Amino acid sequence: MEKTSDFRQKEVINIRDGKRLGVIVDMEFDLQSGRITAIVVPGPSRWMGFLKGDQDLVIPWENIKKIGDDVILVDVDPAAIKK
Repeated sequence: MEKTSDFRQKEVINIRDGKRLGVIVDMEFDLQSGRITAIVVPGPSRWMGFLKGDQDLVIPWENIKKIGDDVILVDVDPAAIKK
């Protein structure tokens, strides 16, 4: 079993293009079921996590393909990521 704080230390990598998307800055939950519904990584407008941007990338739980010891592999269309 993992704690939410453990997720914040893992690098998120897109399997479609191999790019690092960053580390998790937030998570969305379904309070009725008690399940995680999405992870949030900083958008390109953030600088070292300090400047909050409106373009944070919300990745639905279904797009998470593998959770490893150090990384989380996700499947996200690169065109959906605003630059």
